[in-house]
Amino acid sequence: MAKNTQDPVVTFAAERASTIKSYRSDPDVRNASTQWLEQAFRKRYMYNFDWLSRPIIQLPGDMVAMQELIWKVKPDLVIETGIAHGGSLVLSSSILAMIDYAEAAASGVAFNPRDSKRRVLGIDIDIRSHNMAAIKAHPMSHLIEMIEGSSLDPVIVKKVHDRASSFERVLVCLDSNHTHEHVMQELENYAPLTAKGSYCLVFDTVVEDLPADMFPDRPWAPGNNPKTAVWEYLRRLREEGRKANDGDRLMLEVDHSFEDKLLLSAAPDGYLKRV
Repeated sequence: MAKNTQDPVVTFAAERASTIKSYRSDPDVRNASTQWLEQAFRKRYMYNFDWLSRPIIQLPGDMVAMQELIWKVKPDLVIETGIAHGGSLVLSSSILAMIDYAEAAASGVAFNPRDSKRRVLGIDIDIRSHNMAAIKAHPMSHLIEMIEGSSLDPVIVKKVHDRASSFERVLVCLDSNHTHEHVMQELENYAPLTAKGSYCLVFDTVVEDLPADMFPDRPWAPGNNPKTAVWEYLRRLREEGRKANDGDRLMLEVDHSFEDKLLLSAAPDGYLKRV
């Protein structure tokens, strides 16, 4: 009897890819996901979770995707607009620390975590004092830097660019004000920092897919949100062109594989890969 020589790892990956692909063409699954997300936002479900003791305002699936993506890209700098309680900064820094640990273990060289060159840089217009204190007291704080000020302020933009110039592999996450114009300007300011093969993530693009009355106390809504900004920015890249900070043409494309497998994501069309 002939032996099955197919690599089981390859087989599993192919089966998983086929399963994920089937979700996109299944209207029942897509509709159920949309209905669940609407209720999740109405019930403030994404406010229920911590990452290493710090509140993180994200859907659990996007947290899992974020750690998967950071481990895959292995950036030396993660830039995040929007800090809130600091949970996302702690998530990013904890995965960077695990990458450091794994690389040190593989090399067999002794490594002091505080010698790490990797960093997470957070920008927020208002970092509350209690959040600032908690983040600075966290065990991951040696990997975290913060800048208080508007992410659109030219002075702040220059500070971020100056800091990013010391790093080669940058990953960008935009999660502050969710209006179209604000996110457009953040994309213009920070997307060019994205390294080749890395990502520029734009969160809460799901606002475009939710009912118009979902955010009555916020200026964003369908037609005016991160997803409409992503669509416009991608159009500009195609039709007008942009240069990345490394001097090459900036080309981003939506990586649908994340939203397809998550089904429940706050960032549909928001996982932008630099190609």
